[in-house]
Amino acid sequence: MSKRLIAASLALALSGCGTVGSMTSTVGGWFGAGPSKAKPAELVEFKPGASLVEAWKGDTGDTNGHLFRPQAEGDDVLAAGGGKVVRMAIPTGAVVWKSDTGIKLSAGAGVGQGLVLVGGGKGELLALDLATGQQRWKATLSSEVTGQLLAVSDIVIARTGDGRVHGLAVADGSRKWLYSRNLPVLSLRGSGGMAVLDNVLYAGFPGGKLVALNAANGAQLWEATVALPRGATELERVADVMGNPVVDERQVCAVAYQGRVACFDRRNGAPLWARDTSSNSGLAMDDRNVYVTDDKDAVTAYDKSGGRAGWRQDKLARRQVTAPLALGAWVVVADAEGYVHVLSSEDGSFVARAKVDSSVRTAPADIGPGFAVQTAKGSVVAFRLK
Repeated sequence: MSKRLIAASLALALSGCGTVGSMTSTVGGWFGAGPSKAKPAELVEFKPGASLVEAWKGDTGDTNGHLFRPQAEGDDVLAAGGGKVVRMAIPTGAVVWKSDTGIKLSAGAGVGQGLVLVGGGKGELLALDLATGQQRWKATLSSEVTGQLLAVSDIVIARTGDGRVHGLAVADGSRKWLYSRNLPVLSLRGSGGMAVLDNVLYAGFPGGKLVALNAANGAQLWEATVALPRGATELERVADVMGNPVVDERQVCAVAYQGRVACFDRRNGAPLWARDTSSNSGLAMDDRNVYVTDDKDAVTAYDKSGGRAGWRQDKLARRQVTAPLALGAWVVVADAEGYVHVLSSEDGSFVARAKVDSSVRTAPADIGPGFAVQTAKGSVVAFRLK
């Protein structure tokens, strides 16, 4: 059993809960046990191939260990953290509005259908007006709201830590449908992502399953296996789908901890290709490749048509690297020391690097032009890349 799993096991015994931290080398930090002694790899020197400039910096307040990610909508960026939601102008970072929700947020911000969506640790789901930041409605779900929040047509979709996917009415938050499945004894924080295309919702689950649902009514269309749990203990059998699935017109792909990266036919869930790997953060996709950050903090590019590995960047070992962002000629990741790394999408070589005020735990977000990261301290930092 790896040191990461041992640390998580000890933390679980102390906490008495069923959700293991992040399964990174500082898993103890989620439970106050302090960081691992594993030393992050030294940053390598390189000749910059692009200009990476900080455009502006905003603030949401401390994230309190939760995984928040900014989201662009039109000419603005929406971000949540602590108990606040902020709308900022992409060109300048100027605050359009800031809303104090009065609750301890655990998820957000989701944007769609004129709403900004955030969730709380006690199951609160808030819908704010995109134009004004005023609360439109509030619903109470079954447990802590986690991960991505979506608005698809007239349905708001949210996930909770008890394995449920909730479909609610955009108009007033009333329940439209509920999808539920049993969870294994242990699951990872950061598992259970979602993506949507053409009114089909793709949701990853602990236990290595990827499910396609009709977004309008929650009916299951198909189920596929990304990874099979293996091992003698519950900890060794953790095989959760991590991060959000990625989808295009042909296929949907997902990656699991202690499992595989796998792509499936969007229409029926038939497997297209799979490669053994283990990720505790997630993946990204562009027109050519699927990019995976593995649990050794290496980033690998797989040809998305057949899964052939094109390149692997392994010089960020033990730096707790985020899921990647595919951004044209570049692939962007960040790490637990607050460094933002830009890689070439052609060969994985380092192109540019910058530093922010604290750890980044979620993938950088495309805000076109440029990208943004959100730090553990709640800073939202926008970069321009040329």
